[in-house]
Amino acid sequence: MTGLRQAVAAGVPVKTLRDLSNRLRFGPDAPRSDELIWIRPRDVTHWYHPDPAHGAPKFRRRHSGMVADGDWDRSRKPFGSQIKLDGIRDHFQKGVPWQKTDLFDWMLRQIDEKGRADGCRTREDLIARYERLDRIYDEARRTGTLRPHGSVNRTRGEQGGILVHIARDGTPLRDGGGMHRFAIAYILDLPKVPAQLGVLHRKALDSGLLPQLRDRNSGPITGS
Repeated sequence: MTGLRQAVAAGVPVKTLRDLSNRLRFGPDAPRSDELIWIRPRDVTHWYHPDPAHGAPKFRRRHSGMVADGDWDRSRKPFGSQIKLDGIRDHFQKGVPWQKTDLFDWMLRQIDEKGRADGCRTREDLIARYERLDRIYDEARRTGTLRPHGSVNRTRGEQGGILVHIARDGTPLRDGGGMHRFAIAYILDLPKVPAQLGVLHRKALDSGLLPQLRDRNSGPITGS
């Protein structure tokens, strides 16, 4: 029953129907929910900015693999300061201990207010989480990449990884999820990292950009 509840919470039944619909509409190479794609972190210059009143709905992980037309991908905000990114920069680039970063204090407040944050329920959980991040950082610096989230955590595809939506020209737009892993990849300026496919613009699909996103060794993404 636990596995069933987890599958429902992750939207697997809906995703399964979407995958079937995509195959019927777009053929056997259609985008798949929770699909693993490869992006260059420094190509991410903007966040997706939900604005339902102007055709930019709120997308979540359960929308992974959706193909959407329209101008939703034009609704974005610059990728600038962000507490997780800033905290990781302070730790890895400036040598600030985790427990002295603003990020650590903010996470503790989230735990106090909500009972849980990023899977952590206690201060000890948080310390253990950041010790794991130290190991991820060391491995990424040594190997020049990140291992796919799904291969490490045994999730459905890349569910839970770095979530990005793909604009009409192939530009990856960051959304919630996988921020710690993304920040590490961004700081290290890794050439390509695994990500979870979010929503794909119809024009990107029609332009044939999906195979480039699936190919870890492809060059810069170019589209219309």
